[in-house]
Amino acid sequence: MKVLVLGASGFIGLPAAQALVRAGHVVYGLTRSAAKAKELAAEEIIPIVGEVSNPSAWVQHTTHLDVVIDAVGGMEIKSLSAVLLSAVSSAAKAHRPAGAPKLTYIYTSGTWVHGDHRSEVVTDTTPLTRCAELVSWRPDHEQSVLNDPVLNGIVIRPALLYGRSGSLFTPLFAGAAQGKVSWPGRPGGRYALIHTDDLADLFLKASEKAQSVGGKVFDAANDFTESVDDILAKVVEVSGAKGPYQYTEPSNLYEVALQSTTLLRPYLARSLLGWQPRKTGLVDGLATYYAAFQAAQ
Repeated sequence: MKVLVLGASGFIGLPAAQALVRAGHVVYGLTRSAAKAKELAAEEIIPIVGEVSNPSAWVQHTTHLDVVIDAVGGMEIKSLSAVLLSAVSSAAKAHRPAGAPKLTYIYTSGTWVHGDHRSEVVTDTTPLTRCAELVSWRPDHEQSVLNDPVLNGIVIRPALLYGRSGSLFTPLFAGAAQGKVSWPGRPGGRYALIHTDDLADLFLKASEKAQSVGGKVFDAANDFTESVDDILAKVVEVSGAKGPYQYTEPSNLYEVALQSTTLLRPYLARSLLGWQPRKTGLVDGLATYYAAFQAAQ
């Protein structure tokens, strides 16, 4: 396949692009700078330098692509997400040959659309009734992707990401390196989690089987949730920070979303794509993941 990854130098986009390259596909990666372009080229990813917010710099490539992956990320970019979807859809409608298969468009959402569920198990097909306020626009945008008349829309919702340089846990690890472990929330929470490598494998499988699973939403999470208390205690142990760990009151919408418990048990990616997370969980592998964070600084 020929695949364009938007946000190809990011924490989600780069591993996804690397996984697609390893599987033998031709991968283009959009990035902002010449320096990042050189890094992509070293990974056998064909770089396109340009601003993602300026589709004229890259949208012409959609005429010969099989898949576009929106891995731009961000929590408060409703307008940008809409711009990207509209640009790709319009370009595909205007320039793809008659009779060509629909161009696949994979949008990266997130499991915060499920909101805080501390007593009820949710999954890929659970109706969204408690979406975190920070990303309250995402359910509507997911539907825009899935119902676009020109594109073959697919949505992937990563749980909280861990691994490599730290992702959402970077502030936690950075604080621990300074000797203090604190985190927004309250005792008793549980996190649905996914390692960035396992997420990349899901992007690969969804891309390869896209013509069979168009219109589907896939929650990306491990088979089990993990105790936030266990995570924080392990960070204290591994980092050598002064204990005990502390919870802080959420001070903004991001921290409110971050302290959400989601008892997530997804099934669609496993049943339809044969996907299965393989990386060690966060608590069990935390010594390795903390060391990777330190090496990346």
